[in-house]
Amino acid sequence: MYAAALTGFATGFSLILAIGAQNAFVLRQGLIREHVFWVCLVCALSDAALITLGVAGMGSITVALPWLVPFLTWGGAVFLTIYGALSLHRAFTPERLLATPGTGGTLHRVLLTCLAFTWLNPHVYLDTVGLIGAVSTGYPSIATKLAFGLGAITSSFVFFFGLGYGARLLAPVFAKPRAWMILDILIALIMWTIAATLIATTL
Repeated sequence: MYAAALTGFATGFSLILAIGAQNAFVLRQGLIREHVFWVCLVCALSDAALITLGVAGMGSITVALPWLVPFLTWGGAVFLTIYGALSLHRAFTPERLLATPGTGGTLHRVLLTCLAFTWLNPHVYLDTVGLIGAVSTGYPSIATKLAFGLGAITSSFVFFFGLGYGARLLAPVFAKPRAWMILDILIALIMWTIAATLIATTL
């Protein structure tokens, strides 16, 4: 049981650790200290739902719905391209460089953006439903499979809340406009790189 849970935690954490579009968004919200709890909660709960589907053996859903992956791929690419452009615009807008609380948008808008980062990213399905679901098949009993899934879900909560609230430790670094400019440029590059990768996979 414990071994399965630890394996699930390690598997989930290793898959989510890479800096991606969703993580960059959570980091920025953490830096401006706005809607951090809700952003982290939405990301973690979304992962929990997808991991549950994967462990429950729903990885074959893409076989039953062949149109789903292309739809998510193109939808995600368009969304990331637009968000990247907005980040680049923000980087070169002097009055917006110091991203202080109150500049991140309403809770409704932030959560919709957060949901888009999660559910329009085909890689999320590959990591959670696909890879984690595949690893869980190595645990034949319901108890160990459940422990593995809970371990993976726990890793998402630990990671997102750690990233969101830990970002404030970088506050001294981001006390200068140039630091925010560099961050927003990097975020734009990350978004566009992922968008280009998504498009390349469909061509």
